[in-house]
Amino acid sequence: MNECNIIEYPGKKPRVHATAYIDPRARILGDVTLNEKVVVLYGAVIRGDDDKVIIGRKSVLLEHTLVEAPSKNPVTIGEHTLISHGAIVHGATVGSYSLVGIGAIILNGARIGHESIVAAGALVPPGKVIPDRTIVAGIPAKPIRKVTENDLVTIKEELESVHKKAEIYRKILPRIC
Repeated sequence: MNECNIIEYPGKKPRVHATAYIDPRARILGDVTLNEKVVVLYGAVIRGDDDKVIIGRKSVLLEHTLVEAPSKNPVTIGEHTLISHGAIVHGATVGSYSLVGIGAIILNGARIGHESIVAAGALVPPGKVIPDRTIVAGIPAKPIRKVTENDLVTIKEELESVHKKAEIYRKILPRIC
């Protein structure tokens, strides 16, 4: 199959910085902006067919993430932010230098502060505001503690690791458009 994975929706064209890496099996659709050195891995889907999605520089979306901006609920993901495997960001904002854990779900109008962590499997309900430097967990997500400098170092190290791998993927995986 030779189809492009960066798809224009009528009147809404993705804007992808030349330094961004998009796995050939990811899909980017509509009003989506991927800034410098964004990494989008296998099976991730970013949909901006109803509203806009903006992903800040050096952020990473791991395998099978879903980012969707439903009508009147744009998505903004800050800089240096890691969205883990199978996580969903639906009409929400995630601050810079943050981590969204494996399988976490963030719903319409929720706002995750800078340098925050949403634990694996957590559900952040619509409209919930998570302060800067806060770790939340559970269903519904509730604060469990403050983020430490050690936590931030771990996030930074994981981002650096994925960026190094993305450079290898860029060389070994074919572009499809």
